[in-house]
Amino acid sequence: MTLILLGINHKTAPIELRERIAIAREDLADAARSLAGVSGVREAMILSTCNRVEMLTAVESLDVDVASFLHRHLSIEPSMLRPHLYEYRDREAIRHLFRVAASLDSMVVGEPQILGQVKEAYTIAREAGTVSTQLEPLLQSAFAAAKKVRSETEIGSTTVSIASVAVDLAQKIFGSLHGKTVFLVGAGKMSELAARHLIRNGADRILIANRTGERAIRLAQQFADSVAPQVVPWAEMHLAASQADIVITSTGAAQPIFRREDGQNFLHRRKNRPMFFIDIAVPRDVEPEMNRLEGIFLYDIDDLQSVAAAHMAERTREAADAEAMIAAEVERYHLKLKAVNVAPAIVSLQQRAEELRQAELHRVQARLGSLTAEQSAAVEALSRSLVNKFLHQPMQALKQAARDGDRARIEAICETYGLASDPVAAASEAELANAHADVIETEVFEVAIEDAPVEKVRS
Repeated sequence: MTLILLGINHKTAPIELRERIAIAREDLADAARSLAGVSGVREAMILSTCNRVEMLTAVESLDVDVASFLHRHLSIEPSMLRPHLYEYRDREAIRHLFRVAASLDSMVVGEPQILGQVKEAYTIAREAGTVSTQLEPLLQSAFAAAKKVRSETEIGSTTVSIASVAVDLAQKIFGSLHGKTVFLVGAGKMSELAARHLIRNGADRILIANRTGERAIRLAQQFADSVAPQVVPWAEMHLAASQADIVITSTGAAQPIFRREDGQNFLHRRKNRPMFFIDIAVPRDVEPEMNRLEGIFLYDIDDLQSVAAAHMAERTREAADAEAMIAAEVERYHLKLKAVNVAPAIVSLQQRAEELRQAELHRVQARLGSLTAEQSAAVEALSRSLVNKFLHQPMQALKQAARDGDRARIEAICETYGLASDPVAAASEAELANAHADVIETEVFEVAIEDAPVEKVRS
């Protein structure tokens, strides 16, 4: 398997470009199927969040042009995207995926949402039929590594997220949040998290509007114990917004839903009392020109970076521990990939040895005559012990050659023992998967050699 991971994120591109290439959740399955349909692409997954769009692919060769799909699918000139794209291959692609899932590549290191977003992208791709035997084990290992980082380091010990960063900014603007009204436009997870932080810090009135009214009602019910949330019909959104001190907007709208002229109307109704807009949507929900109005403070997803940086000093040590852990997990997965390549050869070697053992036992059966149960068990133990001892050295040699990536040595060992000249090519994907399960994670790679007591038998 050859991996190519191509993407664009908050480190390489401004929000103006990221919002142009963002892929809505409802479009991800079709986009993944289109990507998997590119010549040479065997499997594919697309991750699209407010901070990144990444395409993970298993391809037939490194010559496959994954970037061209992005240009065609999004109808964007290559010259506009090329300076902002990054591409990782094979081992580096694995490392990047593991770091993303573990929130080490996030705008706010340690934020918990990204793992859920990667899992959602995986689920969509799997249901679309674009993730199978090639990417499945890689993604499962990425999830396990991320879980290990969160459970064995302190990187997620404190509540740090885009939502909490937004609250920090609100407190800087208003001083105290007590008595402030918060308007949630969009009933997504990010809006919910931001609202929880705001309520915890003193905001005591919540308004909620969403295109789908049922979702707004469900979100309102979650805050019923702490405040008395009010659901606003979508058609009355602009009228209700002037009541809010803090507007948190995170919809999937393709165009801004709040424009400069809306802001002017809000200020007029509020008699110029300040308003704080937290726009965590990509594409953006609030027209950037609104920030020019006196009395309106607008922060988009990129503006939150400066506040997020303040948390980095506290997390430097935890991040270093997490990076070391991810590096070890990447190495472990890389070794496992290599080991899978010789699993069919090891299974074949064992099968051949077992066939020879059974044939020899059958050949001498007549000479041994009638044996007691203990004697038969002793002969069985002796023959198995000898086979295990003879197999130990070639199996260890195959394992080491796999770890070293020495294909020539693997082929030489296979030729010596009369195995398939190219055991990797000879094995089907199903056989490789079975070998991975039955060989790599079991005693086949750690042959237990026990000298069972052998009772004297008649010759």
